[in-house]
Amino acid sequence: MGQAPVVYGQSSRPPRGDYGRCGADYTCPQDFAAYTPQDHDTYRRLYERQSALLPGLAADAFIAALPSLGARDRIPRFDEINERLWRATRWEIVGVPGLIPEVPFFTLLANRKFPVTDWIRTPEEFDYIVEPDIFHDLFGHVPLLFNPVFADYVQRYGQGGLKAHGLGACELLSRLYWYTIEFGLIRQPDGLRAYGAGILSSAGELPYSVTSPEPQRLPLQLERTMRTRYQIDSFQKTYFVIDDFEQLFDMTAPDFAPIYQRLAGQPEFAADARDAAVAA
Repeated sequence: MGQAPVVYGQSSRPPRGDYGRCGADYTCPQDFAAYTPQDHDTYRRLYERQSALLPGLAADAFIAALPSLGARDRIPRFDEINERLWRATRWEIVGVPGLIPEVPFFTLLANRKFPVTDWIRTPEEFDYIVEPDIFHDLFGHVPLLFNPVFADYVQRYGQGGLKAHGLGACELLSRLYWYTIEFGLIRQPDGLRAYGAGILSSAGELPYSVTSPEPQRLPLQLERTMRTRYQIDSFQKTYFVIDDFEQLFDMTAPDFAPIYQRLAGQPEFAADARDAAVAA
């Protein structure tokens, strides 16, 4: 048992998760008894604040699925969520100590298992946390796994990730994940809404992404998205907009290998590069 901690990007602080608890696939049981009353209260307050922001900003599909998480006044038990999630889409969530390497991550998704960090931020990090915690992963990601089309897209992404790793194209595919699963917007009949977990779990970026005149919002195009760098320490300068979740699923059906080859010689777009096309 036990794996080396994983760090992405530049950070002077080592990951806080207990990687000594995890197995070869980086998963570990949820140690529910280890959560303190303060941990449960932090989750309750985060859930209360974020859920109040959702109307008019979050995708209808997300709002409809959110009650499936169950408990909102404490950290939910993974096994209780899994009973409902398995019945809905044949997915399950598994505990991880924090960030995990690409291949184990893709492998879990390809097998319809979503990794959820098992620790929660401190009260001092209530408004901002550097790395994903249990609130971000549960509140932001898991509700849409109850949506069959979106759930199938996430599995297909995992399958594509394993292939991209073999082709040395993980950076291109990671941008697709960032601009859809983490920071995606969807156009509904009543206007723009957020469906990306990074937006939905952020009190500041949720209203900013949907209503602010500052960011650029472009129709999602696969190659433009893959060529666009992203920022991890500020609100996004560019968002990509889909029309429905079927668009995501259909977009990932073709073989990406020729696309990776074509993009290998193309320049990248900066995160704040303005597009000549008309914004969405």
